[in-house]
Amino acid sequence: MLLADHSGRTTEKTNMASPYSHEWRAVCEKFNNAQNLSEVESRKDPENDPFRSKYKARELLREIYCSLKNFDVGENENVSDEAECLEEQLVDGAGGKDDSFGRGLCGDSAAGSRAAKLGAVEYYLGVNHVETEELSAGEEHLMNCMKLLEKYSISSENVSLFIQVRNQLGILWAGRDETEKAQGFLEIAEAMYIRYMKEDGRTPKDLTEFFMAEEDALPDQERMKRFEMAYTHTLYYLAQVYKNLDLFEKAGSYCHSTLQRQLEFNQFIPLEWAINAATLSQYYITKSCYMEGRHCLSAASVIAGLAGDVPSEAASQESEAEAEKRDQLRQKRAEIARCWIKYCLNLLQDAKKLLEDNIGELDVERQEELKAVRHQEEEKKERGRKSAVLFGSSDTFDSICGLEEKVSCVFPVDFEEARAIFLFGQTYVNQAKEYFEMDGHVTDHIEIVQDHSALFKALAFFEEDMERRCKMHKRRVDMLEPICKDLNAQYYLLICRQLQFEVAEAYYEMMDLKLAVANKQDDLDAHTIKKFNHLCSSSIKFYQMFLDSVRSPEGKWPDKLEDEVLRPALVAKFRVARLHSRLISSGPTVQLENLNRSLECYNFVVQYCSEHPEAKNAVETELELSEEMVSLLPLKMNRLKAKLASTN
Repeated sequence: MLLADHSGRTTEKTNMASPYSHEWRAVCEKFNNAQNLSEVESRKDPENDPFRSKYKARELLREIYCSLKNFDVGENENVSDEAECLEEQLVDGAGGKDDSFGRGLCGDSAAGSRAAKLGAVEYYLGVNHVETEELSAGEEHLMNCMKLLEKYSISSENVSLFIQVRNQLGILWAGRDETEKAQGFLEIAEAMYIRYMKEDGRTPKDLTEFFMAEEDALPDQERMKRFEMAYTHTLYYLAQVYKNLDLFEKAGSYCHSTLQRQLEFNQFIPLEWAINAATLSQYYITKSCYMEGRHCLSAASVIAGLAGDVPSEAASQESEAEAEKRDQLRQKRAEIARCWIKYCLNLLQDAKKLLEDNIGELDVERQEELKAVRHQEEEKKERGRKSAVLFGSSDTFDSICGLEEKVSCVFPVDFEEARAIFLFGQTYVNQAKEYFEMDGHVTDHIEIVQDHSALFKALAFFEEDMERRCKMHKRRVDMLEPICKDLNAQYYLLICRQLQFEVAEAYYEMMDLKLAVANKQDDLDAHTIKKFNHLCSSSIKFYQMFLDSVRSPEGKWPDKLEDEVLRPALVAKFRVARLHSRLISSGPTVQLENLNRSLECYNFVVQYCSEHPEAKNAVETELELSEEMVSLLPLKMNRLKAKLASTN
């Protein structure tokens, strides 16, 4: 009997080769060579011919396909096997299985086995084309694989192939930004795994075993491990798909499952796993799930430690590979440290929001309420959620739990609790700065310093002593002001604006605290007045630097403020107005000048919001106070003018 082979030639069809025949061993040898070319030799290919080994592997796979097409299934065996399989399905009745599980031809039959082998070659050809950037050809081969399998039920013979071909098609369509198509393939792969494990559960055949002598077959443990990892990849790809579809809760859940399974089956690269766990922690933090976030970060720190110690600088100078390893270890651990900083900062900031009153001060009654109910509620919550999030093996579990115990995952309600979280975060600030130095990592270094400043700001909220709070804000100024002065605004405009506003804000906080202290005193001495005026002037200076950065190169104020600077600019104008009115003057003439500057700034806020009504929502409180001061300040200024006139 004649038929056309894969290249179009007509050849004589032969009987299906037995596993021990010379022909079949030749096929297996070709497959092993193709695998070696694709996975090993391809790494050595020259830059000017990067796919040389892949192309050679492709030719071998095509030859294997032709050989398989020429092997006869053995018609009598085929008919009897499939008849038996269909009879079993009829006996089972309508068991609720879908086509791939119950109504197709038997996947374990001789015909099913042959289809699976052909499908496996199509799968490897598809992957080969994708890896050589021929996506359309890759898609065609992968779809051919699915078509070969679609009339056969899922069995231990083909289930791994069923899942992995859909994984590859999911990746392919995701790469084309066809996220929903990718989602469809991957969700079916997930459903196939769940259904197979529930209804069959036998150790499935691995793809490589289709072309392997029986004596070389994989142990059951290895087979199952590979199958489970294929499913882990399904979950990993689904996590990416759900993230791209903005289904963040689903994405987080699938990412967590992926990380758990990688640890369970010991299939992970420590640094890569640690960074993924640390990244997942940031999602949990945004949802105020601090127990989960802490657990992810603790696991990340412990697993990152499995990558080994950072080589010494002497060793890195001797070997380029050691130098690269050293830099990578330092960088990844510094990135995990930054995630810890964000954890501590967000925990303090969320606690502050929970405890502050309508003027931003600590609500003592609310504080007492939280103290009374917090521990009981949190312990109950933790017991209910803990079992769902645990990472680690017997080797790492104790280390992860030990690190968790070093920092709280509940909102602090007083200074001592807040301080413990602050100090924990500050240790990671120092670690992160060791790698992200100003020289070479400007933006990263500055962001870490800004987070350090924000930690002090959050801690200051819990401090009852005003002088100590003032010192915390002074620490913020000391770390930010030098950077603000040295940074080139031409290249780092946005960062400069952030720093200018933040330094101005820190001085403003200090001014308010000093004013509160001064209001408790009968008389102010010259030193206190000088200090107070210095804080006001310094805050005005940095707010003005920020406002000047909004002007055009010719110094002109824009007709309309851009969205990203709208609120900061109007708030800066409002605060400059307030600061000018707070300056303690040596005489009525100077005081009148300061009040006049204050009125100009209040007027600016009112007028801008009048001309641009959409701006009102951004500065509701500041606008209301500005309108009030525009009415009151002229009266105060008139009294001063009258006083001056009477003394002349």
